[in-house]
Amino acid sequence: MSSGSDLKGLTLLYNRTAKILVQPIVTTTTLAPGVLNKGAPWLAAAHQIVPQSSAIIVVVLLIITATVYLAFRPKIVYLIDYACFQPSSNLRVAKANFLEHQHLSPLLVDSTVNFIATVLERSGMGDETCVPPVLHYIEPYCGLDEARAEAELVVFSAVDDLLAKTGINLDAISVLITNISAFCPVPSIADVIVNRYKLRGDLRIINLSGMACSASVNAVGLASNMLRVMPRGSHALLVSTETIGPSYYEGNTRSMQLSNILFRIGGAAKLLSCSRGKARFRLGHFTRTITAANNDAYQCAYQEEDEEGNLGVALSKDIMNVARDTLKVNIMATAPLVLPASEFLMFLLFFVAKKVFCRRNTRPYIPNFCVAFEHFCIHVGGPAVITSVQRGLNLSDKHVEPSKMTLHRFGNQSTSSVWYQLSYIEAKGRMKKDDKVWMIGFGAGYECNTIGWVCIQPSSRVDGPWASCIHRYPVDVSKIG
Repeated sequence: MSSGSDLKGLTLLYNRTAKILVQPIVTTTTLAPGVLNKGAPWLAAAHQIVPQSSAIIVVVLLIITATVYLAFRPKIVYLIDYACFQPSSNLRVAKANFLEHQHLSPLLVDSTVNFIATVLERSGMGDETCVPPVLHYIEPYCGLDEARAEAELVVFSAVDDLLAKTGINLDAISVLITNISAFCPVPSIADVIVNRYKLRGDLRIINLSGMACSASVNAVGLASNMLRVMPRGSHALLVSTETIGPSYYEGNTRSMQLSNILFRIGGAAKLLSCSRGKARFRLGHFTRTITAANNDAYQCAYQEEDEEGNLGVALSKDIMNVARDTLKVNIMATAPLVLPASEFLMFLLFFVAKKVFCRRNTRPYIPNFCVAFEHFCIHVGGPAVITSVQRGLNLSDKHVEPSKMTLHRFGNQSTSSVWYQLSYIEAKGRMKKDDKVWMIGFGAGYECNTIGWVCIQPSSRVDGPWASCIHRYPVDVSKIG
């Protein structure tokens, strides 16, 4: 929606407000003396005490109030569209091939290879996940050029697809936010995008790093805050990916091998705006929970060197407990924003039963978030993560199907996985107008960030990463966790 159409909408709203609120007051004030003179002389006398100018004061106050409200009310943020990177078939790595490379690697001992085989079997991933070209070698080497090539492959493909879908003028992009956790070249990936697409010189640029899998959701919250204070018609381009080549771990510490086993190539580009024109989703809420003040949470996903000096990211055995506790805190903050009053009443009744009547064996009431959202996009950290969230929120298998199918087809794509899930829901034709979507992201720190979307215009076509395979899904993944 352009600034001219925004002004026309505000004018229409003002005219309706004046007609509904002001006109009855003026009419009543004008007719009241005649009515009072005929029905009650003493009231008529009292009415004469009130100056006729009171009607003008009321009208002026109403106009001022309406003007201030329209000028300072929070702007609504919209998702114009999004695009996910679709890896080519030559990047595919079957589980058997992946494991064979580990067997042939001179860097790994037998116990490590056996551990990799066990985790891979239980990973919930299929044989069509993809890795960057450098990881197709038995002894992977990823220098600066290889890392930059991997990032550009994903980023440029996703942005190209997004620009083709939206047809936006590049000069309309006022904000650029990128997030890649483990690869921070100079110039930054944001600058690489500016150079590639020749974006405007006064662009606001933010390059996020080190936030891991929750960064994409966090970037939406950051972009929405910026758009709300910028002129109407401004657009924000968000690009999310994770380069896994530079993060490849070459040692034998099991907690640091998990990222090698689970992470796969992927990325997404999103276009946000405060203008509704051509928008497909409306931003409902954004809730961020960070627990880095707690040492256990801070160190549960930690980049460090092993005893032999090999750099990698260690995942603590406490990560599931930390994720569960962080999600609980996020839910407590999100619930008042999305749940109906009936759910709060049920929670209060259970709280009273447990505290007032000292019934300690009373289980805490879990709010029914299915009354607030039709679809759920849960970070695909692994089968255990998905199952834990499913049980914690009392979700059905249908609700977590997008998460499990994304894990099976694409693996853990870190920050961009929630967008592949949204694409899955749309590719299956399940997204309807006014449907609500809850995206849940977990990341290092430890963080749990969630956002809610309301569908304005469902996709009219099956495209994107699921176009060639959606007819084969869902598949049976009952044995993954």
